[in-house]
This record gives sequence, C-alpha cells and structure tokens, in this order.
Amino acid sequence: MEIFENIIDAVGQTPLIRLNKVVPDGAANILVKCEYMNPSGSIKDRMASFIIDNAEKQGLLKPGGTIVENTSGNTGQSLAMVAAVRGYRCIFTLPDKMSQEKIDTMKAYGAEVVITPTDVPGDSPDHYVNTAKRIAEDTPGAFYVNQYHNEWNIEAHRQFTGREIYDQTDGGDFAVFMGGTGTGGTVSGVGRWFKEHAPNVKIIGVDPMGSVHYHLFHTGNLPKAYVYQVEGIGEDIKCDAMDFTVVDDMLQVNDKQSFDMARRLLREEGLFCGGSSGSIIHAAVEVAKELGANKTIVATLCDSGTRYISKFFSDKWMKDQGFL
Repeated sequence: MEIFENIIDAVGQTPLIRLNKVVPDGAANILVKCEYMNPSGSIKDRMASFIIDNAEKQGLLKPGGTIVENTSGNTGQSLAMVAAVRGYRCIFTLPDKMSQEKIDTMKAYGAEVVITPTDVPGDSPDHYVNTAKRIAEDTPGAFYVNQYHNEWNIEAHRQFTGREIYDQTDGGDFAVFMGGTGTGGTVSGVGRWFKEHAPNVKIIGVDPMGSVHYHLFHTGNLPKAYVYQVEGIGEDIKCDAMDFTVVDDMLQVNDKQSFDMARRLLREEGLFCGGSSGSIIHAAVEVAKELGANKTIVATLCDSGTRYISKFFSDKWMKDQGFL
C-alpha cells in the first residue's frame, strides 16, 4: 500500500466507472471519471495544488502569504485544503447563490469567506471576481489565484486529468470526452492533451442555460448572462482559461435537467455527485443516444453531493424552486 506524505499527494488517480441504469438500451457506453473522490471532494484539487506549487516555485507566494481567490466554492475548498497543509492564510469571495455547505466547509478549513451578490454584471465592483482582485491588491503578501484567466489552470488538466484518462482508456480508445465549462480549465486541458495524443477523440463542453460559454462558442459574441441555480459550472464572464480551439462542440442544459440527473445518479447508480455532474451526464446521455451502441463516452463527475444536501437533494427545496 502506498503511503503519501500529506493529503495533497493523494490528489488524482480517480476511477472510471461504467454507468448502467441511466443510459438507455442501444446507446453508447458512458464511463464517468469520479473526480468527486479527490481529497477535498472535487476536480478543483488538481488545479489548486498545481497552481500553488507553481506560485511557490516562481516566488509569487511566500511563507506567511495569503491565498486570495473568487470561487463558486469548490476551488475555495481545494485551495483551503492546500493552505492548511502549507500554512497559508486564505480569503475567498463567493456569490450568494452558493450552498451553505460550501461556505461552512471553507470556514472549517480556516478560510475567510466574503459573500457577494450573484445578480450583478461582470464589470460591477461588487462582482465576486472584482471583489477578490480588490482584496488581493489591499492585502500584503497576497497571491491572487485568478483561476478564470490562469494558464496553469489549463496546464493542470492537460498534464494530469487528460493524461490519466488517456492511460485508463488504452491510449484514448473512446469516441467522446465531455466536461463542464466553468473556468474552462478541464475541457481545455483535456482537450489539449487529446488533440496532441489522440485527435480522434471528440471534445464536447457542457454549459448551463444562463452562462456565456455556449453562445461564445457558437457565435463568437459575448451574451448577457442571467442567473441559474446549478453550481460549479458555467460563467458570466469571458474566461481566458476557456480554449475554444480544442473544443469540437458545446451543448446546453437547464437547471431541472441537471438536478434530475444528479438525483438519478445517486438513487440509481450510487454516485453521490453534484448538480454540475448532472448537467454533464444529462447531455452525455443525449449524445450516447445519437452515437448508438459500440461507442464510448468519457465524462467527468466534478464534485461531491455532500455540499448540496440542503439544495437539490432536498425534496422541499426542489418543490420550492418549482423543479418537482
């Protein structure tokens, strides 16, 4: 049995699991990469540890420093885990639509959390990104992670997520990879790996209705974003970590489709993952129907369902929101 020096070393090497019940007969196989099995419970552990390592190597983050970032919660938890091991202070800004479980978990790690309004334009000083930038500027010794525009975000998924999937599938022996488009890091990094090593694999991003990525990809124009309920996927600003040149297609889903599928994944497949995973798998099932049998799709399950107990896993919350 391998012994790790600390919890950060346990990031990655997540399993691929075949879906059995939510995929209809005659459709392509869907293999899910269980990223919610990373130590802090999400795929963001990969990017967080990679960026902090590089920031330390380049002298951007020094002992006694402060990590500052804007987050929907998952990156904050991942960075807070790294900060706990390495001994950094951390401050995170978070839109007010995010779950209380995420806020409480970040605070439990020792992070400071600043809540900002969700329904403001991307150029507003109250937007969570601009709030984080301001805090970083005002905090001596701060390192601003800048996940939405950081090339290291993409590189983490190219070097690790993409390579792992390649190795687990005998060198990319499958038809389609599907991932969520939040910062863009996952589909961009995995996309770059497969364009280099197995260009036969089609890369498809999944975006929630209300986010900007879908329209940016298909039209090149930045639409006006609007509020949606699903967390950890989509964005209301253009992200430099979203490399559309390695994405072959972009699909769109709504909140109800995302939450219904996430609940099905738990009750029918035993996979305890979040709403963004529901978004991706809802779209993956539709693609699987089009592909037909004897093809395979690989899709990511981004984060753990433990952070959404008070939201879409609650029948009362689903009814209150009009989803049941």
